[in-house]
Amino acid sequence: MASVSLKSVNFEVFGRVQGVFFRKHTQSTAKKLGLMGWVENTNKGTVVGCVEGPGDKVSTMKTWLRETGSPESLIEKCVFTNEKDIDRPSFQKFGVRGF
Repeated sequence: MASVSLKSVNFEVFGRVQGVFFRKHTQSTAKKLGLMGWVENTNKGTVVGCVEGPGDKVSTMKTWLRETGSPESLIEKCVFTNEKDIDRPSFQKFGVRGF
């Protein structure tokens, strides 16, 4: 039986990504893809988070974070760090952190 390869990646999105429901849309998209992790605003105007799940779904989410975002957002760039293979997700769901 082939096992699904699981990935984990951290992200930081730059641009107009606060006050435009970016976290809510990120959570909704991640849930649709069956991903685990979290997202939160930073005090420097960016959005950071972590996404975990099947490699193909993580790739889809990375494209969404880099190119789509929420309808009112204006993404300048998205930086991905700490991408790695994992045995199991560290999170039970995909949540919004912070206020």
